[in-house]
Amino acid sequence: MSRVEVKKTYKLYIGGAFPRSESGRSYEVSDTKGRFLANAAKGSRKDGRDAVVAARKAQPGWAGATAYNRGQVLYRVAEIMESRKSQFVEEVRAAEGLTPVRAGAVVDAAIDRWVWYAGWTDKYAQVLGSINPVAGPYFNISGPEATGVVAALAPQRSSLLGLVSVVAPIVVSGNSAVVLTSRDRPIPAITLAEALATSDVPGGVINLITGDPAEAAPWLASHRDVNALDLTGVAGTDLDWAQLEAAAAGNLKRVRRPALDGLTAIEEDWLPTPDLSRLESFLETKTVWHPKGR
Repeated sequence: MSRVEVKKTYKLYIGGAFPRSESGRSYEVSDTKGRFLANAAKGSRKDGRDAVVAARKAQPGWAGATAYNRGQVLYRVAEIMESRKSQFVEEVRAAEGLTPVRAGAVVDAAIDRWVWYAGWTDKYAQVLGSINPVAGPYFNISGPEATGVVAALAPQRSSLLGLVSVVAPIVVSGNSAVVLTSRDRPIPAITLAEALATSDVPGGVINLITGDPAEAAPWLASHRDVNALDLTGVAGTDLDWAQLEAAAAGNLKRVRRPALDGLTAIEEDWLPTPDLSRLESFLETKTVWHPKGR
């Protein structure tokens, strides 16, 4: 008997659920040769606001989890991605115009990136913290803590590896994230959302919004309940990173600028193993004094 194929409706990922855009809009997604792939939800400012609310609600619990537990959770994301590797390879191949071998290498790197950051959850504090010498009978200790809610623009060209390379270092330390995905290559991001939804990542810790970053980015940059801003994905859009940075100054957000060639934003090479600079961008340092006992 013949049957009607069940077509997937690509939705947003907010608060651990998959809502349609509140505006009801969608847009066509094509491969690098212009062939239709799917319709994706076109997120709005209201969707961004909902994502910030979800991120704020989830952040204290995520930050309050033990570092070891956060590492286990992030490693679980890698496990689920590994089990869906063939799907990721096909979607990255179609989105980025890569050969199957090259797409496989990119997906492997994205999975390994989760593992790499998972291993840092209980180690970065020792590397980035310090015991400070002081004149007096006191211990003076500086330790890094999560900043809070981080809004991020994901890379436009690197639909999966770049996305993971931006998201993972945000959440390692206990931050929550609102991420505007690649405008033209959103499908791997939604499949990643499905992996997150079936992992142990609490709903609201990572929120993914597809659509045109120019619609929500300025609003997120000025949002008073967003604590930090990652402008990595400005490259390849019509957005002015300096204007977004200026908007972020309203509540003294931490801002990570995009890679620059002069004053022009460019996209990074995501294949090399990262350092801790991204993770460090979204940390606050708390210093405490404690008297020494005899």
